[in-house]
Amino acid sequence: MASRALAVVIGFQIYRITRDPLSLGWLGLIEAIPAISLVLFGGYVADHFDRRKILLMTRAASILCAIALVLLSWKWSNALLGLYGVIFLAGVARGFAEPAAAAFEAQIVPKELTVNASSWISSTWLASAVVGPALIGFIFDAWGAAVSYLSIAAGFVAAWVCTFLIPARLLVSPQRASIFRGIGVGWQFVWKHPVLLNALMLDLFAVFFGGAVALLPIYADEILRVGARGLGFLNAAPSFGALVTMLWATRQAPLAHAGRNLLLTVAGFGISILVFAFSKNFWLSMISLFFSGVFDGVSVVIRRSMVRLLSPEHLRGRVAATNFIFISSSNELGAFESGMLASWIGTIPCVAVGGVITLVVVGVTAAFAPKLRQLRFDFN
Repeated sequence: MASRALAVVIGFQIYRITRDPLSLGWLGLIEAIPAISLVLFGGYVADHFDRRKILLMTRAASILCAIALVLLSWKWSNALLGLYGVIFLAGVARGFAEPAAAAFEAQIVPKELTVNASSWISSTWLASAVVGPALIGFIFDAWGAAVSYLSIAAGFVAAWVCTFLIPARLLVSPQRASIFRGIGVGWQFVWKHPVLLNALMLDLFAVFFGGAVALLPIYADEILRVGARGLGFLNAAPSFGALVTMLWATRQAPLAHAGRNLLLTVAGFGISILVFAFSKNFWLSMISLFFSGVFDGVSVVIRRSMVRLLSPEHLRGRVAATNFIFISSSNELGAFESGMLASWIGTIPCVAVGGVITLVVVGVTAAFAPKLRQLRFDFN
């Protein structure tokens, strides 16, 4: 809840200060640079040290970052460089937190429950991703940025306590490779499994070009004119759609025809983004974002299950780190691409072009990756 709420507040606050779409692109890039640069090292650390302790340290860093944002917003309402600086530090913590969290999850959940547990874990996260942005929009409109960040800090404190209450389970990699050789092992594993690589590449290019979340502050403020509360609901809509999918997936996992389903849902995501691009009606925009989340949710279930089922135990942290590079490249670097392109050709054309490119990527992948298209998982 805290991390999703933070994404809403920081984006809206920075756009209010600058009124420049490119500033939202810089926001994504500033978080992505440290996270992507450090995540392979973070994966190595997650496979050789206590993952629980790593999470406790990184979540403590999130608390400190949120408190710093409270002080910046309270004392200096236009401290743009300070806001960017705190997000950079949050990106450093994320580079270690993401692989440790993914590996720790796989360490706790028995392998035979991976698919069902992934759906439940994702559902929990998505429920928070619905509530967090919606709630923080009301807090921002009522009390401003400083109180919003204080609420976010309280959420991070609760997350730290929950992590502390998980029983300590130390897992050390049985093979102590040198740090530089060990860092590259996860990347090599993904490249040697073309089905997994193609699935990650499909998501990377689809979200890199088709993601519209970074530009939602502009839609809320200038196109739909719904303010911070409306922005909260717009941010929550894709997560709510994905939550519906995740809850359905706990009963019926979409893995019998995994490859075909992955291609179809990414295509559906691209069509939803196209509809959103041209919508000037708040409810139509909400519906299109909801369906973009529905389609993306199926994609997440399939890709998450592939990573869990295909990764050997001693490489889970490093494979998760490699997966994070693809995710961050599509999300944060995609946000920079969206902000830059929107500043050149306008917000609506930028989002529309992204939707078209997503559909082209699906067609190319379907044509040139037959093993992915034919991928099936049989649990009988």
